[in-house]
Amino acid sequence: MVVVLTSRQRIIAAISSAVALIILATGYFLLTGHAATPRSHARRRTPPAPPPLTSPFTGERIKALGPELIFKIDNVEQARPPTGLKYADIVYLLPVEGGLSRIMAVFSSHIPRVVGPVRSARQEDIELLRQFGRPAFAYSGAQPNLLPHVEQARIVDLYAGIVGGYYRDYHRIEPYNLYAHTRTLLAEAKGRESKARDIGFRFGPAPPGGVPTSSYSISYPAARFEFRWSPAQRRWLVWMDGTPSYDADGGRLGGPTIVIQYVLVRPSVFRELGIEPPYATTVGSGRAVVLRNGRAYVVRWSRPDANGGTTFTLPDGHRMLFARGQVWVVFGYGPHSMA
Repeated sequence: MVVVLTSRQRIIAAISSAVALIILATGYFLLTGHAATPRSHARRRTPPAPPPLTSPFTGERIKALGPELIFKIDNVEQARPPTGLKYADIVYLLPVEGGLSRIMAVFSSHIPRVVGPVRSARQEDIELLRQFGRPAFAYSGAQPNLLPHVEQARIVDLYAGIVGGYYRDYHRIEPYNLYAHTRTLLAEAKGRESKARDIGFRFGPAPPGGVPTSSYSISYPAARFEFRWSPAQRRWLVWMDGTPSYDADGGRLGGPTIVIQYVLVRPSVFRELGIEPPYATTVGSGRAVVLRNGRAYVVRWSRPDANGGTTFTLPDGHRMLFARGQVWVVFGYGPHSMA
């Protein structure tokens, strides 16, 4: 049977349908807590928090990448103990004339008030410094023919002969008594020095393997270094020429990672008092030993270009990971080096 609706009945039916749709939509809103929105206005996800900032030199957390302030420091008996060295991010030990050693100390994460005793630069410093970009370099001078090459290198020149901040401590004899106020040097270099950057170091858990090692020694013709593992301090303590090494500010010197990097050492063309100083070649490749966590790892080092850093690779091809904290790098006499 066909039912014919009047106009009034049709209007009532339409209104009833509209009311029903409104009720359904209201119920959906109450259940879901929001009205249906176009896909383009969907709730945006909160981006993940960035990883904590760490120093490329130590692997430790830092608030910001600081400026690079690099010092050449004496390391003969009369110059010990050094001042401020315990605050360095990286401590390099390099050979110099007479079979002795000198220190290049890299500061960025922590910069002490005073550093010294400051000594002169050598030819090998120019090559080593290039990996840091344009660092501020503090030194007392250089051999007359070498000095222009150092001053024209890619550095912010903090030569003691041209900037302020240096002074002599007359409790020590010259030339082992030149010190520098770092605040003054940073003011001299302000806006011109580069900040800490990747030089090839990688940090993380100790890799498997390695040989249990309680101490490791390396010698130059007239200098000897020993690194002894301290389980209590979780770092290698330093002995130089058979004597424990201290900082003048207090405390033993040492670090959780020690790198013995064997390099080609050849004569420099810039003589020192008629003697050909050694030149440690830090561009190339070779063998190294990395000490960390009471173990010694034999690795391969590679630095193809002076503008880049050095990578340290395990025999299986993986990068050698350093322990977080101060890193010591000793350049040892590799194959075919000068005697």
